[in-house]
Amino acid sequence: MTSPARPDAPATTAREILADRVIIAERVHAFSSESTAAAAATTATGSAPQAIAVRDGRVLALGSRGELQRHIGPATVVDELPGATVTPGLVDGHTHIVFGLELTRGVQLTDLGLDEVRERLAEAAANAAPGSWIFGWGTDPNIFTETGFTGRIFDEATDGRPVFLRMRDAHSAVVNSAGIATAGLTGRETFPDESRVGVDDRGEPTGYLLELAAMDLVLARIPAESLEDRAERLEAVLAGMAATGITGTHVMDFHDGSREVLELLESQGELPLRLRFSPMVPPGSDEAALAGIAELQGLHGRRWRVDGVKFMIDGTVDNGSAWLAEPDCYGQGRTSIWTDPEAYRRALRFFAERGIATATHAIGDRGVAFVLDAIASLGELAGRAAHRIEHIETIPDETVPRFAELGVAASMQPIHGTRHTRADRSDNWSVRLGEERAAHGWRCRDLRESGATVALGSDWPVTPYDPRVMMAESILRRPVARPELAPVQPEQALTVRQAFEGYTSHAARAIGADDEGRIEPGARAAFTVFASDPLEMDATTLASAEIVASYVDGEPVAR
Repeated sequence: MTSPARPDAPATTAREILADRVIIAERVHAFSSESTAAAAATTATGSAPQAIAVRDGRVLALGSRGELQRHIGPATVVDELPGATVTPGLVDGHTHIVFGLELTRGVQLTDLGLDEVRERLAEAAANAAPGSWIFGWGTDPNIFTETGFTGRIFDEATDGRPVFLRMRDAHSAVVNSAGIATAGLTGRETFPDESRVGVDDRGEPTGYLLELAAMDLVLARIPAESLEDRAERLEAVLAGMAATGITGTHVMDFHDGSREVLELLESQGELPLRLRFSPMVPPGSDEAALAGIAELQGLHGRRWRVDGVKFMIDGTVDNGSAWLAEPDCYGQGRTSIWTDPEAYRRALRFFAERGIATATHAIGDRGVAFVLDAIASLGELAGRAAHRIEHIETIPDETVPRFAELGVAASMQPIHGTRHTRADRSDNWSVRLGEERAAHGWRCRDLRESGATVALGSDWPVTPYDPRVMMAESILRRPVARPELAPVQPEQALTVRQAFEGYTSHAARAIGADDEGRIEPGARAAFTVFASDPLEMDATTLASAEIVASYVDGEPVAR
């Protein structure tokens, strides 16, 4: 096996190149590209590869223990991992790393009923400093079924203290009466997109804040955390991700303060993950705003970079803001959060002309179709960079093949379906959509079988980031911890290998990276090491599979 030397070294053969590190395990699953799969899938003896040689943060060679001995010199570090299996480093295709620090501020309310939420808030209020806000996150929209979206139902529990509770979809929030008064909400606020402040029959604000601009209006009047506190929390999140086998993530924003907190952390040491940030393009952005976002491209640290942009064409099904071809059962969901959808087309073309990759949040069937149409209208420009659609919660049959036909990646989080919907269609998401559209939810298997790229992710902090659980639930189509529940659309279950590809080779394809997501000479040296072969496990076992180590740039980051 041969490999090119470093650019600054004289021409030589792979036999003469010594590795910085050699990792020796029981087996290596390379997930190699088609062009090199035959060469990289087996060693010269016909068996699966067992060892990886790394130099300068790249894979130098892949083969058997014996074949890679020639790359071991006096300074080479040799990691012996008996019985272990190495896969390409797992990459979460959709997270909000820094923004998530705001989204997870305060009391976690995930999966709690109304009475439990009130109890948690009462406890927080009892311990809060006078005049301070109480925060909560992960709030289940189903707890508002009887009352409608309002924060006033928490007034008694919070004893006059202002409260800001984010919904689990991160696209809406509620504040209580004290929060309404403190923020000065009137219900007459206007926004440049479809954001709004909810009002009751008398026109009085209920405390319901729909979409980001409405939430930001209130958050701007609340003291922010210090840079040091945010850096400490981010460090804990990244360390937790690395411990679960994640070696990188596609961050779907470049939230205010991201650069500062990242630079602070890198001044203290290396990040345990590689982070790819795609700044948000606010609905209605003019050309000056687009140019400013374009100028951010290429900004980077040692293990983070700004690359690509993120749009949102609609909101969520649960709060009635997903863009649907037909209205939901409450008559909602007929508009894009881009008040002028044609402005989205112009903005998409602006970035396509500059070869900047795009990702667009599109949940409803009309939203997904509109984005596909917009990408198709780019013609040859579409080939200058990768384009992808995020979430894709419900689409009809005729939309499925268009992803492969247009070369648009599907970036999906099937864990949203397993955690937030039910097979009996009794949940808020299913009730809003109705039987037919609910049955067309999270079509991971259909998209894979159509030939589309399907990257997987968690959308952390909307759902937990553990990739083992994510992959397991994309196979089971139900929560791992709830075996008594019926699977949601079991026909959309992925195979174990497809799930792993969603976190490796397909995650790389979604961003047009030809040197990530696989283990072959020249690829980035990012690896996840399991105690035993994860491709031979059933889904339940995979959910708690032991992680032996994670490597980024050829260096161990969790072990």
